[in-house]
Amino acid sequence: MDKLVKLTPGVLLPVKTDPNPADTAAVGGDAVARRSVPSPVADSYSWKCSAVRIGLHALGIGPGADPGVIEAVARAAEVAGFSTLWSGEHVVMVDRPDSPYPYTGDGKIAVPSDADWLDPLVALSFVAAVTSRIRIATGILLLPQHNPVVVAKQAASLDVLSQGRFALGIGVGWSSEEFAALGVPFQGRARRMEEFVEAMRTLWRDDVSSYQGEFVRFQEVRSYPKPVRARRLPVFVGGNSDRALDRVVAYGDGWYGFNLSMKEVPERVAALSTRCLRAHRDPASVEVAVSLRDGSPQDVEALAATGVTELVVVDSPPAHPGPAARWVTSLAQRWHVSQPTH
Repeated sequence: MDKLVKLTPGVLLPVKTDPNPADTAAVGGDAVARRSVPSPVADSYSWKCSAVRIGLHALGIGPGADPGVIEAVARAAEVAGFSTLWSGEHVVMVDRPDSPYPYTGDGKIAVPSDADWLDPLVALSFVAAVTSRIRIATGILLLPQHNPVVVAKQAASLDVLSQGRFALGIGVGWSSEEFAALGVPFQGRARRMEEFVEAMRTLWRDDVSSYQGEFVRFQEVRSYPKPVRARRLPVFVGGNSDRALDRVVAYGDGWYGFNLSMKEVPERVAALSTRCLRAHRDPASVEVAVSLRDGSPQDVEALAATGVTELVVVDSPPAHPGPAARWVTSLAQRWHVSQPTH
């Protein structure tokens, strides 16, 4: 199957994927063969479909942080035919933040500051262990807060454990208080994120990797395992602003627009397409995932017409595992979710 592989910033080209690329590494003077994990899931499943797929953003926060609920929701979502399970990140929250939350009109996040909030890479590893087909994605990971060499290792490891089902959603972050608690500069985070993505792709792609940038430097290092699909992970860039769309075009494989109104979606998708064309990039090379604050199942056809490829339903699951599967089934019925026919 043809896969989209980014060769230069803003350019994605289809290439034939060898499902079992092999390479060798010298360990203690001996040549040791390395082979990526065979993945019938990744090799046969197309992430791009003509119809709008329905994803679910419900795990990792509050009641969605309970292991029994996570397992029940994940298994039921896979059976029902949801396309992706998304999980977001905040390392810390504060009771009275000065930083405005950019996805609501009043600038306040709806999640209580004392809610359980799991690390998304850990939570999605748990999800991967109890599922076999559904895609898993961070929505989103605050990449400028992290060491990109460590994230490259973690993301590739999760992709291998899930047999090629992982997509890395990233964003620059909005809470200056969170950055301060981590001892990471708030200023310059957008520049850092772009460089971090470039460095991580170098680690994923090359047997022996070197990178010299403003924020990241390493020389002749090896980082294994490699991602399953042609040593590449799809990277979704989150954010609704013009600058966020610029970042999508520059180095993203997809865009995750969050908590948009139905009126905003056509304008934002059109703005993204215009930016793609100005950069000589095919707008169809960008996956478009959006969540809505006012949408309904009747809007799915209109979303497809605008170029949306995945509608992400954001909801909170029951507090206990018992009713979780029924809750997922009810959501699937409401949003007309069905098993994909790939």
